[in-house]
Amino acid sequence: MQNKKVEFIDWGLVDYQEAWDKQEQIFTRTVEVKQSNRLNEVHEPTPNSLIFTEHPHVYTLGKSGHQDYLLLDEAGLEEKNASFYKINRGGDITYHGPGQLVGYPILDLDNFFTDIHLYLRTLEEAIIRLCADYGIAAGRYPGYTGVWLDADNDKARKVCAMGVRASRWVTMHGFALNVNADLNYFGHIIPCGIEDKAVTSLEKELGQPLVMSDVKEKLKKHIADLFEMELFQK
Repeated sequence: MQNKKVEFIDWGLVDYQEAWDKQEQIFTRTVEVKQSNRLNEVHEPTPNSLIFTEHPHVYTLGKSGHQDYLLLDEAGLEEKNASFYKINRGGDITYHGPGQLVGYPILDLDNFFTDIHLYLRTLEEAIIRLCADYGIAAGRYPGYTGVWLDADNDKARKVCAMGVRASRWVTMHGFALNVNADLNYFGHIIPCGIEDKAVTSLEKELGQPLVMSDVKEKLKKHIADLFEMELFQK
């Protein structure tokens, strides 16, 4: 039985390790419900969650990534007040920090569609529609995940990175949208292992900072519409 009800949770600014641990707890609980259903031949709806958050300065390296793409040593990380984690999502190295909207959908895709590529494309479409709300023409860069501006020419720059993990069709990790992020921190990595492409933010493109609460509300609606989900808060 499909369950398209999704709990929306806003953690605000939270340490990356704490957020990772909480994600793992929610993810594990969802997988356990699926396993119990299968073993006991019952049909308890599996829970779904959509989490928005921001993190203090942190660099994360996906399981297929290269640590050489981090251009700071331990002393450099300390100087920049940044931390570093190797994690179990796909993708390479990326940066998270204040002013960047991070989304962690923990969804049982059996409730929606069992297609990881479609899942990524749908998340990208939500970001593309959000950018359009602010008059920014965004799109996809062939061969890469995420959302880009001017992807068809030499001014290509990424505004949103993505890296996901899925097990038993339950998703973890997600996207990182540069809203008002300090882009200087991207200068200390080779973002996602792509050496010749720039990174941007909505603030940089528009020439002024955005109200994060407005961005969240718009993006929530686009995600809900595209996945045909019913969001609720406890």
